[in-house]
Amino acid sequence: MARNTDTARNALVDTAWVADHLDDPTVRVVASNEGMLRDSGATIPGAVTLDWRGDLQSRDIRDVIGGEAFEALLAARGISNDTTVVLYGNAGNRLAACVYWLFKLYGHADCRLMDGGHTRWVAEGRPLSRAAPAYSRAAYRAHPVDLSLRAFRDQVLAHIYAERPLIDARSPEEYAGITSATRPRRLAGTRRPGHIPTALNIPWTSATNASGAFKSVTDLDAFYRAAGLDPSAPVIVYSGNGERSAHTWFVLSQLLGYPDVRNYDGSWSEWGSLVRAPIAREGAGSISDPF
Repeated sequence: MARNTDTARNALVDTAWVADHLDDPTVRVVASNEGMLRDSGATIPGAVTLDWRGDLQSRDIRDVIGGEAFEALLAARGISNDTTVVLYGNAGNRLAACVYWLFKLYGHADCRLMDGGHTRWVAEGRPLSRAAPAYSRAAYRAHPVDLSLRAFRDQVLAHIYAERPLIDARSPEEYAGITSATRPRRLAGTRRPGHIPTALNIPWTSATNASGAFKSVTDLDAFYRAAGLDPSAPVIVYSGNGERSAHTWFVLSQLLGYPDVRNYDGSWSEWGSLVRAPIAREGAGSISDPF
């Protein structure tokens, strides 16, 4: 069984729950879509939008926005500290999971993910709207950032040498550093392909079924244990840009209740370009020089 079923119930809601709370003033639905759906503006009626890349990334440095900017953004969307925030998106909810992670970084108490996201909502024939909702400005105060949820490169390096578990949430091809059996692959924006040594490759999509909804908590618990994870051990997850790994972070920390899970949001886009960073490739061994 899962380690914390109460955590799972509080972190995840279904589409019926959302439909029943569309007019609830204490609930704010937040859409975090990508691609053409983001550009179309079609959302659940009454939902506000938060764009992971456009709204929540700093323009001055490569980082998430600071606390004051986060406060202003949420206040403008009519979100207060007491608001129940329900996040959803397309593409398997991966950006919605990133936004959820950021809300938790800044200590928002009641934050939930809509299981199955946009795909499930539409498949059930539920309504969409392009009308921009109007909410009164709220007061919002961010908590000090919770760095226990985030990993940086030096912490990843220490994790390697301490032989603690790392999860690479990318595809097997990215993990191996190839796009075919014979041709090496370079990720856009990085110098070298491969993966962080000692990392287990558990693609983020392993946690969902064909509809994009999460597998049962019981099945998820059994799956990650069979993959070799100890629920009590500190674990760091990463992907290409920290988006897919935020989805895995959500599964481990919010659905299964693992007590020490960090998302390395620098992920491969940072690690693959670092000077003297150790890298492993399928059939090629690893580069063992430390920083």
